[in-house]
Amino acid sequence: MFRLTSNLIPFGSHAANELAWWDEFAPRLAELGRLMLANGMSISTHPGQYTVLSSVRPEVVDAAVAELAYHDRLLSAFGLDESHKIVLHVGPPERFAAGFERLTPGAAARLVLENDERWPLEPVLKLAALLSVPVVFDVFHHELAPSFSGESTRDLVLHVGETWSPRDGRQEVHFSTQAPGKRPGAHADELDVEAFGRFAAEVGDLPLDCVLEVKDKERSALRARELLGV
Repeated sequence: MFRLTSNLIPFGSHAANELAWWDEFAPRLAELGRLMLANGMSISTHPGQYTVLSSVRPEVVDAAVAELAYHDRLLSAFGLDESHKIVLHVGPPERFAAGFERLTPGAAARLVLENDERWPLEPVLKLAALLSVPVVFDVFHHELAPSFSGESTRDLVLHVGETWSPRDGRQEVHFSTQAPGKRPGAHADELDVEAFGRFAAEVGDLPLDCVLEVKDKERSALRARELLGV
């Protein structure tokens, strides 16, 4: 499981970029895509905080639509099908749904919604059902803004897994913990081994792609693989 940076193509969605980069770099992108597919990689992207499909400002929604189209074009340039996803946080459902209607077919087919500390899992699942898109369950954000009282982490992972169809590929979940001394919701620099161990004990037998949202990236990923015995 790998997450690609949104900045892989500088100014990829900006009007200032007049280069048809998908044609210019087609051979190299296709070569990299073959490498991804040959090694069974699952690729996703996660546009940043300024990609707000539910904004009240038309120019912000215009930019979000363009950014999501760029992400789809990038994944398509690698030759990756719709099981390789674009993860996005939500906003007020009515405005988000209106923005979703403006997406290109490719971007809409790749979109996955994620719960956070402002929009808990329950309303995100309702919006996802309305739009017929999958949901990423973020364990840390759920701890900050819980819903579905009484359900275990495993119950919730299984519940959210029902939003994923075979064409969407493996279900994706996000794991992180709080950074000490920082604002609520800030990701820790490295993997909390004990917390991850408890998470793995609950869901480690399920067919999941797990993104570790930590600052030291590969170091924590290798530590997690060691804990899982893979």
